Amino acid sequence: MLAVLALLAADPVAAVPLFRDPVHDGAADPSTVHDPKTGEWVMFYTNRRADLKLADPKDVSWVHGTAIGVARSKDGAHWRYSGTAAIPASCTGATLWAPEVQRFGDKWHMWITVVPGVFKDWNAPRFLVHLTSRDLKRWDCGERVELDSDRIIDASVLELPQGGYRLWFNDERMGKAIRWADSKDLKNWTVRGTAVTTPGEGPKAFRWRGRWWLISDAWKGLLVQHSSDGEHWTAQPGHLAGEPGTRPTDRAKAQHPDVIVAGDRAYLVYFVHQSGEPEAAKDPDWGRRSVLQIAEIAEKDGILSIDRTKPVTMRLGK
Repeated sequence: MLAVLALLAADPVAAVPLFRDPVHDGAADPSTVHDPKTGEWVMFYTNRRADLKLADPKDVSWVHGTAIGVARSKDGAHWRYSGTAAIPASCTGATLWAPEVQRFGDKWHMWITVVPGVFKDWNAPRFLVHLTSRDLKRWDCGERVELDSDRIIDASVLELPQGGYRLWFNDERMGKAIRWADSKDLKNWTVRGTAVTTPGEGPKAFRWRGRWWLISDAWKGLLVQHSSDGEHWTAQPGHLAGEPGTRPTDRAKAQHPDVIVAGDRAYLVYFVHQSGEPEAAKDPDWGRRSVLQIAEIAEKDGILSIDRTKPVTMRLGK
């Protein structure tokens, strides 16, 4: 009996992959929050149409026409598909990317990248829209975020210790630099600086173990930076998870991360293309498919690392 109780009380081990979209098999760009009303964890992600058959290999319409998928979990280790987010078309567009979900005050807030159409190439305007929700299910239109550029993607937002809010984003008109803006009301933003000029996307800012951290997708692994004030950044050498992993479904570089901070522990959630899997040898389109994976973050002397071969025990609390 004691052995059974100990087994039941053990921390759950995360599935590998953590999540695979059952509709289009193209889960990417995750944002994960805890819902105190239901006690569940909720993950929003870009629902890429990786199964779309296209005659032209250069046609990128499969990453357009995308909804925002939703997955739910009781323990953070095992996830179930929960449909797509109820986001109004009236203030967004045909293509939705890279949700960023946070709770401030008595509301949930989402910043989402909008592309106003379905395009076969990358030459289209892109901008951020702010949405709000009371229940993480139905979203209401807010405002378009004005950041002095017509090619803005990938928001990450934090509340500042001194009051107000900071938003990090990718400005494609500035060589895909990661820039930042401040706001007092989550509606009006003032661009204040550049966090890194190294080209990249998918920034994720968080505070952990007495430091600010900024992790972004540099397309050859993840660029990790730390800061004492959230304004001046120091990059750690190399790239995190730039080499393919060895587990099935994890055999490519990590891309566009999310971070779940749970007290002294933190977890990196990232997406992985399936180009390194056996199916890709037979199907040239298999590499479009992508799944979500998770690894626990280790920190030593201001350097972050992960071990992609190690089973991940989830101890999230609330």
